[in-house]
Amino acid sequence: MSAVTSEMDLVEAPEWAEEDRARADHYALLAQLFYAPPDAGLLDELAATGSALGQGEGPLAEAWQALAAQAAHCDTAAVAAEYERLFLGVSKPEVMLYGSFYQTGFLNEEPLADLREDLRKLGLGRRNGVAETEDHVAALCEVMRHLIVSGPDEAGLLRQYEFFARHLQPWYGALCAALAATPQAEFYKRVGALTLAYFDIESEAFSFD
Repeated sequence: MSAVTSEMDLVEAPEWAEEDRARADHYALLAQLFYAPPDAGLLDELAATGSALGQGEGPLAEAWQALAAQAAHCDTAAVAAEYERLFLGVSKPEVMLYGSFYQTGFLNEEPLADLREDLRKLGLGRRNGVAETEDHVAALCEVMRHLIVSGPDEAGLLRQYEFFARHLQPWYGALCAALAATPQAEFYKRVGALTLAYFDIESEAFSFD
């Protein structure tokens, strides 16, 4: 899957390990799905790739299987309408995609200011002309992808852990729970389940490092 740089101007690294490539690809996919509804090509890839990656047991395999099955029977117009209904409501979206909201109940609060300071220290910044703030889940996934591909050493792993622990771990469960509890979410309920399963694995992995 190709990444969508939804918020940040990122720099690609020359090389990275296969395990890190897989992690980066997961983050890139989640960024792409949360930034915009998938087109027909991506739905086809999800149906095919998900069927292959979902062979096995456990929450991640089950989430892939469910997403692949949903993608195989999805209409792009219906998914686009679902995305707009869930995340782009005229007054208030059905489901918020911003970390500040889940941590404080409001947008543009202290967690966003803290995030911007950490991004500044990492040499990253918001792209001109982008409406979404930096705490949008797609932007945070892109930052994680960037940190993975640009820092395969121990120092890079520490940066990944610190960023994940500060800016994703405190609230990703609430986002995924909101998607699971929303009757209007069909395709994105499966995306939420995949996000939860993958981020839980990341949380567990970081806890051992």
